[in-house]
Amino acid sequence: MFIRCLGFTCVVLLLVGAAFSQVSYDQLVHHWDYDHSAPLNIKQAGVRERDSITIYDISFSSPVGERSKAVGPNGGTVTAYLVVPPGQDRFPAVIFGHWCMPGSEKKNRTEFLDEAIVLAHSGVISLLPDHVIVHPGFVEDSAPLNEQQIAVEVQQDVNLRRGADLLLGRKDVDPARLGYVGHSCDGSAGGFLSGIEKRFRAFVIMAGDLSFDIDKKTKSFQEYRLKIGADKFDAFAAKYSWMDAGKYVSHAAPAAMFLQYATDEPFLNGEVAKQYFELVSEPKKLKIYDAPHALNAEATRDRIAFLAEQLSFKPPDGKTIAAIPALVQPPWPKPPQ
Repeated sequence: MFIRCLGFTCVVLLLVGAAFSQVSYDQLVHHWDYDHSAPLNIKQAGVRERDSITIYDISFSSPVGERSKAVGPNGGTVTAYLVVPPGQDRFPAVIFGHWCMPGSEKKNRTEFLDEAIVLAHSGVISLLPDHVIVHPGFVEDSAPLNEQQIAVEVQQDVNLRRGADLLLGRKDVDPARLGYVGHSCDGSAGGFLSGIEKRFRAFVIMAGDLSFDIDKKTKSFQEYRLKIGADKFDAFAAKYSWMDAGKYVSHAAPAAMFLQYATDEPFLNGEVAKQYFELVSEPKKLKIYDAPHALNAEATRDRIAFLAEQLSFKPPDGKTIAAIPALVQPPWPKPPQ
């Protein structure tokens, strides 16, 4: 695997080696094992009300494995917003994973906060965790093909699964109606999650990288491989051959998958998305938007409609959805020379 980094917080492209034919799927899944029994240690840093919706500023603990120690001292502490509707019902729940776009002020748990508040009015609980890379104490290793890149992806997926532990431990969450939405870097994380975590009923993958086998055919991939050195790159890829999201999205069933991609992209354009879509297990759907990596209001509307259908809640009215602020697309950083 490597992360095409225009800085660490860029769009994630998971480009890994082959050698899967000799490894069973059950063996692959064990790379993502963690201690489900570890205490969550939920702490509340603040709480506020917005239109009868309660927004908790919380943190919780996530196990740090031997491989994940490279993420830094705070890799095992996850900061998040927990958005809770009024009432005592058994609510559907959604985990929202934000993008990692350099230059975006929404490169954190705030990306989906307005969307989560709108969903709360339809009786949906949302958890919005910060990505590993925005935790205090995280220091980027900018060297090509470094071990931290692996550690970050593993820890992020463990953190998201701990988010599921947190939600499913609540009496007001319906365990049969859990969904996941991930954008860009957390879209890629959702690709892994779809195959390794069977407690989710539905996934929305927004502009996330989903396959080495497809990526390796691109010109940018070939150029990067030659720049790093083919032998060095291939050795690293072989060592981490299990880091291919394409081998996991094919095992997402019975969860439903909705892929949202954009036309105005330097890497993950609509043609690439169509090839990813072929790998994903049924039931699935794909829509490509005339938009940049940030996507657009149409994607927001479609995403909410998909979640409402899959998690069985009444969707908000169109006017309310249209009022959700658009995500701003920063300029793409220039790649290092």
